[in-house]
Amino acid sequence: MGKLIEVVGPSGVGKTTLVNALSRKAQFATAYEEHRERPFQALFKNDPRYGFANQMDYLLLRAEQEKQLRASSSIGLMDGGLDLDYHGFTRLFHARGGLSDSEFDLCRRFYELTRQLFPLPDLIIHLIASEEIIQARLALRRRINIVSAEDTVLFNRFLDEWLATIPAERLLRLDVSKEVLEFTKSLPTILARL
Repeated sequence: MGKLIEVVGPSGVGKTTLVNALSRKAQFATAYEEHRERPFQALFKNDPRYGFANQMDYLLLRAEQEKQLRASSSIGLMDGGLDLDYHGFTRLFHARGGLSDSEFDLCRRFYELTRQLFPLPDLIIHLIASEEIIQARLALRRRINIVSAEDTVLFNRFLDEWLATIPAERLLRLDVSKEVLEFTKSLPTILARL
């Protein structure tokens, strides 16, 4: 199985921007969240009844992407990923009432089975930024946002609970609050870890 890197953090922190910046510096096989292509994203934003369909669609997409990246001869690089979609988004939507307990349990079972079939990512890059930075970046986005700046604290709590279980050698935390768009400050640190 090929190597896999996941870039994780709250919505608006710069995951996609970092994946794009890394892809310009080295050859990676990449996978993105594909917001516009997801059939339930806009429906869920307007109607909580689509929460389960949206989350299962994302978890399945991320498992499919991970399988494809691990089969590549290049290092796989994911904007978010299976773990972020479960530990961050699925848990957040359950806490907000967008997933019932039984729907959340189905998502959990799918995630745990999939993670048993695929090993943990070789490196998880955790991007951190202040709440003010997150709020400003989310306000500038031109895509569907089903997570708001107000969700950041709870989302980060769920993410931190998961990351506390990750071995230190597989985790790289970067505060990108003062990072520029091209990630010029962080790229040398990341590339040195690879």
